[in-house]
Order: sequence, then C-alpha cells, then structure tokens
Amino acid sequence: MILAPLQSLLSELYALDVRYDVHDFLVTDSRIAAALDRDGRQLDEKLLIAEAAGEASVSLYLDAGLIDRLWKNNPACRLSSENLGDFWTALEGVSHFLYYAWNAVIEKSVTLLEMELQAEVDKFIGAVLLLQQQGERIPANLHNCLFDVPQFDARLDAQELDRYRSANRYAGKYCMKLAPQLQSAANQQELKEELCYFYRLPQPRKIRHIEAV
Repeated sequence: MILAPLQSLLSELYALDVRYDVHDFLVTDSRIAAALDRDGRQLDEKLLIAEAAGEASVSLYLDAGLIDRLWKNNPACRLSSENLGDFWTALEGVSHFLYYAWNAVIEKSVTLLEMELQAEVDKFIGAVLLLQQQGERIPANLHNCLFDVPQFDARLDAQELDRYRSANRYAGKYCMKLAPQLQSAANQQELKEELCYFYRLPQPRKIRHIEAV
C-alpha cells in the first residue's frame, strides 16, 4: 500500500501505538469527499471528521491523481524534486490522521492549529529522514522551500490564513532548532526523544517550547 511506509515512518519516529490502518479510512473519490464536506474547499488532501455523542467518523481524502502519481514515482523508493510536493501532500494527510487518532485514543482534544503545526514539522523531518535512509544528501534549501516561501490558498478566510501562517512560522522555527541534530548520526536518539516529547505536548506548551528556543 502506498501510504503504509509513511504511516510506519511517523509511527516509529514518535513511538505511536495506533492500531488503525490509514488505508481503511482512505477516500479518493472527489464526489464522496464533496458530499462529506459540503461547501468545503476542493483540495488534494483533507481529513474529514464528524464528531457526535462521544464518537467520531473519520475519512482521509487524497486525490486519485495524487495517489496515481505516487504509485508511478514512489517517494519511499526514491524521494526527489519530482515527487517531493506529492510526498508532502500525502504525508500531511497521514500526519493529520495519526495525530487525531492517537490523541483520540488517549481522549485528548486537539486544535486545528496544533494539527497543522505538527504536520508541518512532520513534512520537514519526514523528508530529511527519508533522504538519509536512501543515502541522499539533504538539500541546503529544503528548509527554505518549505518554510520561507510558503504558498497559501487564496480561498482561505482571515482566520484560516492566520492559522496556516502561524503553523508555518512555528514549525519553521522548531525545525531550524533541530537542524544540527538532523545532520549528526550521533544525536539520533536525542533527536527522537525530543520529537516524542514535542509530539505529546498540548498546543500552549508546544508554542512555549518553540519560543524558548
């Protein structure tokens, strides 16, 4: 399955015991996604959640064209500039799914900003670790590409735009702090402990942790 390596990457990185398989929640038909998210923006990726009476219905929508491109140029085999954008889109979806599912299991509420912030961190860390596993050099402009020149959807309202900008800014600052550990094989255990600690912090403490850098 095309998303299995991405779920495994994040689950192992953060020591998550999530027994749900993201493929069981995957929707690729845009008509179904539109029916589940009436009046929502048309996107290549979105986590669809409906909560009621203490239960949640969850679907991860990923565009069928995106899935097809990932099959043809699988980043788990070789991550490159040609599939980096699709990799980040798919990983963002898996990140949203895992973060929501893991917190739901421990009955911890999460905010939209918290989910977006964690996904931005996951996109950068995931790309770095995958490139390292594949024996590739980390591009010098990777951080700049993700955090310094972001492109935001023109359809976002003011509140949504502020949330995405904040998530991008905080994640960029946090990932910059981690850069030395990411480059050193000797610090991998320390890096994992830091990431696991950060993952489990509630949003206010996440922000304070970043600002303390």
